[in-house]
Amino acid sequence: MNIESQIMNAAIKAVKALYGQDVLEKMVQLQKTRSEFEGNLTLVVFPFLKISKKNPEQTAQEIGQYLADNCEAIAAFNVVKGFLNLVIAPAAWLSLLNDIDADEHYGEKQATSESPLVMIEYSSPNTNKPLHLGHVRNNLLGWSLSQIMQANGNKVVKTNIVNDRGIHICKSMLAWLKWGNGETPETSGKKGDHLIGDYYVAFDKHYREEIKELVAQGMDEEKAKQEAPLIKEAHEMLVKWEQNDPEVRALWEKMNNWVYAGFDETYKKMGVSFDKIYYESQTYLKGKAKVEEGLAKGFFERHEDNSVWADLTKEGLDQKLLLRSDGTSVYMTQDIGTAEMRFQDYPIDKMIYVVGNEQNYHFQVLSILLDRLGFKWGKELVHFSYGMVELPNGKMKSREGTVVDADDLMQLMVDDALKTSMELGKFADMTDEERNEIARIVGMGALKYFILKVDARKNMLFNPEESIDFNGNTGPFIQYTYARIRSILRKALNTQITLNTQITLNDKEIELIQKMSEYGAAVEQAGKDYSPSGIANYCYELTKVFNQFYHDYSILNEPDEQIRQMRLVLAKNVAKVIKNGMALLGIEVPERM
Repeated sequence: MNIESQIMNAAIKAVKALYGQDVLEKMVQLQKTRSEFEGNLTLVVFPFLKISKKNPEQTAQEIGQYLADNCEAIAAFNVVKGFLNLVIAPAAWLSLLNDIDADEHYGEKQATSESPLVMIEYSSPNTNKPLHLGHVRNNLLGWSLSQIMQANGNKVVKTNIVNDRGIHICKSMLAWLKWGNGETPETSGKKGDHLIGDYYVAFDKHYREEIKELVAQGMDEEKAKQEAPLIKEAHEMLVKWEQNDPEVRALWEKMNNWVYAGFDETYKKMGVSFDKIYYESQTYLKGKAKVEEGLAKGFFERHEDNSVWADLTKEGLDQKLLLRSDGTSVYMTQDIGTAEMRFQDYPIDKMIYVVGNEQNYHFQVLSILLDRLGFKWGKELVHFSYGMVELPNGKMKSREGTVVDADDLMQLMVDDALKTSMELGKFADMTDEERNEIARIVGMGALKYFILKVDARKNMLFNPEESIDFNGNTGPFIQYTYARIRSILRKALNTQITLNTQITLNDKEIELIQKMSEYGAAVEQAGKDYSPSGIANYCYELTKVFNQFYHDYSILNEPDEQIRQMRLVLAKNVAKVIKNGMALLGIEVPERM
């Protein structure tokens, strides 16, 4: 049992013994003692005053005395107003260090067969262009959230919905037919998603020229957008696709497969993956069927023009279109179809959608509709909403001149990590292979950490240069500390590391153990708040506390054998917690740097 649990139990017993009343665990509030007071943990006694019928100081004094007499973890106490500051006994800290040392995944929970199943959807790309900076934030948040939910003892299914149908897909296909000359990823030397993205841009360029020409001939711009030959052809192609035209379908399949191969490469480089991928081309018909079913049950209504709507005015919202008058589906219908397929595939207890905050209203509506249609998790579905991510102006123009490409960004980060590390002389005695691998780990770590340390709900500015800094709140700073500890442990390998529980600890050592013991609470809180930034901040705080300790005290040169052993155990476990915490962010840590 950890120290906080021991004290909580003892405090509940204290109130019962002193004042004859049972109290709930939630009334026992423990917090870290403020630095200006003596103590490690502070018990807030205000919730007990109605029971004790005494003033705060007297109540704190009585409970403090009871704890000092009856709880082995407490060495001493002092009272400041209504706050009871508790000094933890050295033996309790060493015992806690032993517990941390014995558990490879200290602070994390393992899923059991009884654990709830959480499905997390992230990525959601379109098959007409490569992944961009917005997708990077989405994928990193989705992956990290999956690891955090798992570390909280949930079973997790990571899923992706690919937008592989619609007019935007037909635009790329048509452009390739017109101007592609049979070009393939192999003949062009381009990744498939980049190749298709180039044709999407080519369509747009020619389409604009056609509009310009029609406007010059005196046509109104809005009409020109509809009458341009290219857009008409693209619509004809979409109709053929819907009618299962074999030629159009074969081209669609071929080009989509090029894109998927490209996406797979990007996902691999990013370090994310999925347990199950769904495709809108397979879910939209399911959605239509589900809406028709809801219509028959009176959940929805059909208007005179044959369109189908959901009336959400009772929920304080408006009317929502579900099927157009020509029977075609909208995004909402597709999401209902996808939900239906997922529910058939998995016994989902909770569904989390990682989607940008511009879709807040969409998910508010989806939650109500899924609940109406009988999905048990509909009402509680979580829209993990995040803000925009931008680069400082003028940085990294992508091939389209507007969107920052994920592959380009990742390559830039790895190149920058290599360059910075070389300049700092960190790669002096390494082979090229080692240098490149560490540059990959550091570059990707810098990118991931910089994005994940920010509260996901906020818009953010990603600055590649700032992120690769070996000092400050960055991924490389934490990675470098980990590598430094691993280096210390390698040098100490000729000694058997053991822990003597009779030694006296200094304040910095106690602070380190206490900070490590908070990892479980940080994981739990990050799970409740759906907040990777909570884990990033914890890792940074632990790293800072270790560096302060290491600045003040030697490990390998400590003359007292038992203290040296204890500090090695401390360092080993700080490295372990850093590694586990960073893994929840999808960040690797190098053994040397």
